[in-house]
Amino acid sequence: MRKFDTQVQYLKYRVLKAVAKEAFEGTLLENITDIPKMIVPRGEPTFRCCVYKERAIVSERIKIAMGGDKTNPNVIEVISIACDECPQGGYEVTNACRGCIAHHCEDICKRGALTFDENKKAHIDKSKCVECGLCAKVCPYSAIQNFKRPCESACKVNAITMDEHKAAKVDNDKCISCGACVNMCPFGSITQKSYILNAIGLLKESKRTGSRVYAVVAPAIASQFNWAKLGQVVAGIKKLGFYSVVEAALGADMVALSETEEFLEKGLLTSSCCPAFVDYIKKYYPELTKYVSHNNSPMVEIAKYIKEVDPLARVVFIGPCTAKKMEYKKEHVGGAVDCVITFEELQALFDAKDIDLKTLDSAMLYDASEYGRIFARSGGLVEAVKQAIREMDGDEKAFNPVVCSGIDECKAALVRLSKNLLNGNFIEGMACQGGCINGAGNLTHSVKNKLQIDAYSEHAMEKTIKGAVKCADIRPREEKGPRNLPDEE
Repeated sequence: MRKFDTQVQYLKYRVLKAVAKEAFEGTLLENITDIPKMIVPRGEPTFRCCVYKERAIVSERIKIAMGGDKTNPNVIEVISIACDECPQGGYEVTNACRGCIAHHCEDICKRGALTFDENKKAHIDKSKCVECGLCAKVCPYSAIQNFKRPCESACKVNAITMDEHKAAKVDNDKCISCGACVNMCPFGSITQKSYILNAIGLLKESKRTGSRVYAVVAPAIASQFNWAKLGQVVAGIKKLGFYSVVEAALGADMVALSETEEFLEKGLLTSSCCPAFVDYIKKYYPELTKYVSHNNSPMVEIAKYIKEVDPLARVVFIGPCTAKKMEYKKEHVGGAVDCVITFEELQALFDAKDIDLKTLDSAMLYDASEYGRIFARSGGLVEAVKQAIREMDGDEKAFNPVVCSGIDECKAALVRLSKNLLNGNFIEGMACQGGCINGAGNLTHSVKNKLQIDAYSEHAMEKTIKGAVKCADIRPREEKGPRNLPDEE
């Protein structure tokens, strides 16, 4: 079974694995210049014009793997040297143009950017065109098409432009760090900073100081690493040196209860679980921030709980989200989370330590309710709030949710809310289409992900949210008594 969707991911993984391997062995600074030659040996180039450019790009990827540009506060970065293959894009006249005599396109253009050449075909002057798209709308043959760069098409907040060299440029004031552009760039020139060295540092520190490093895993993990059992993935995480593996879904249970209480008190609310969605509101609809739930995200909630219970704890969140890498550094988190890595980076850690998941005995992971686990997919939070209302003996009929999958749907709901036209009183906002199961840090983005999450949730031992929170226990599973994972039952 394939471990990655694309060759871009595979290249990124190879760099992360090499950097992690040297870091574990304590030889990174000594051997860092040899990594590009190891990944791109002499011979024919495989993805660029020559091996020297390939090595130069790998060198830039190594910097990203080591934390990226420290002067750039955004987790999303552009590898400029890798961004030189995409055309400028924009509106172009295709061969479908018939040279009609109506000239609707020419008449509607207020900038005079559209003219007809000697062959009676339409032509767009790029120096005058403002990309309004009116000409494309009125063309009876659909002969004018918008050829946007993939990254620009993916970015729903218009945070990506081009610099003077026509390389992609990210506007940090607009960017919400959702990672959609990272997934869409076919050359991998837009990527996310890695904090994999921070995670390795925490694991090494635990051996020296006696601190205990907890891995908080997002529920989307149930749809990843499909070549092994989930219990083997948990065992692999512990083999890396983590003291315990805790479900972020337990934090989701905690959030579901507190967010439900807040909703019942206020009567109108937007969710706070997706950091990219929250940033979107703050940057584009600041007048609506008063409606954003005051609750922490599940990641932050469970991390704070862990550190309250265990003063020696260090917390590494492992999940599919790039925006989490921005969230964990925010002031309100208060240092509860020490590091965030993605599932892509977890795979690199496994292979850097030569851990073959399929050879491991399964470990156990049972901390959350079925409702906490479905937070990973769109609509899961709404179902959890409905359940929490039932458990609190509230009026379920008073709950009228609006589920938003992707920024386009979030925008539509927020516009209606701003105009008092929203047909609902609770907005569940997810920046990624389908929810966290399609986050930019996933290994794969399969249509089966939702089914796997739902199947995983059904095997939860706790069937109520209050039951999961009441029985919360972050100790390593072997200290709690045996329980099997669903893939072993």
